[in-house]
Amino acid sequence: MKDLKSIKTIKILALLLISSLTIVSCSSDDDGDHHDHDHDHDHEEELITTVNYTLTDGTNTVTLTFQDLDGEGGTDGVTTVSGSLAANTMYSGTIELLNETEDPAEDITVEVEEEGDAHEFFITSTISDIVVTKTDTDENGNPIGIISTLETGAVGTGSLTIVLKHEPTKPNNGTATGAGGSTDVQVTFPIDVE
Repeated sequence: MKDLKSIKTIKILALLLISSLTIVSCSSDDDGDHHDHDHDHDHEEELITTVNYTLTDGTNTVTLTFQDLDGEGGTDGVTTVSGSLAANTMYSGTIELLNETEDPAEDITVEVEEEGDAHEFFITSTISDIVVTKTDTDENGNPIGIISTLETGAVGTGSLTIVLKHEPTKPNNGTATGAGGSTDVQVTFPIDVE
């Protein structure tokens, strides 16, 4: 009977030990990071509440905005598009990431640019003749995607998706799914080309 009690005690202690290891391994690290990479910067996950993709053709500006002020799990985010894109037109595009829970809002884009070797945007559309080209690069000459050009073709309706990958393979095949890494942001906007 005493042996049975000892076995139960050992099992309980083992369970407590495993639980405490799980809690420690999932806790945040405020003093640095534990990513296995050669980057000389610390990465802590930033809260991104707002994504703005501003497109201008020199005369007209279209802004695609996603805003989710309470983050994941609360109220659904809101997507707004300020207007239609013109057919057969070249746009200059700029992505801006904000944490609007801070006052003033924290510009997360600055961090993504500074850590360009560890980030890459992927912008795709369901409208087949929209072509997006990333025009900014990291210190190794690989694309980041904060700055881009977007060229429209014929009239159409569809969607445009922006994905920000953290620690993707660089260079990669140009697709978010083929780049590896983890997804920091993924938002989809309805778009019209008129």
